[in-house]
Amino acid sequence: MCIRDSTFNCMPVAGLVEERILCMHGGISPELKSFSSIHSILRPTDVPDSGLICDLLWADPCESTVGWGQNDRGVSWTFGEDKVQAVLEQFDLDLICRAHQVVEEGYKFFAQRRCVTVFSAPNYCGEFDNSGAVLCVGEDLSCSFMQIRPQSVTLSFR
Repeated sequence: MCIRDSTFNCMPVAGLVEERILCMHGGISPELKSFSSIHSILRPTDVPDSGLICDLLWADPCESTVGWGQNDRGVSWTFGEDKVQAVLEQFDLDLICRAHQVVEEGYKFFAQRRCVTVFSAPNYCGEFDNSGAVLCVGEDLSCSFMQIRPQSVTLSFR
């Protein structure tokens, strides 16, 4: 196992900002019943092929999904606006913030701006012309974005 994978296996799978913004790499899960289920995840751990950890790391929002749907990645789920709303109500949250999908402007809202994908790597892998973004959360929990525009780089060999 490489050091990068070892590092990720030790990091928390989710975070909570001021009890109002739930953050994770992937998305929500049908197995997310309480925050204690996240707190009880022992790290380091390998990521299983299904279940809460897998979903927090790999689930994706999908505009055509109602409820839970199959994920084209072959792992975890897609989730619809209805599931975002249900999680927000269940945990009394304002926003779900996630990452791990390339989005053109660096951020993209879903579910009437109640879920946002923030992708911080511009020009991802040199294959996409996407911007990156950083979510800035103020003391009053107001949110804004700092965009990172892709730069064209020309390589020359001598």
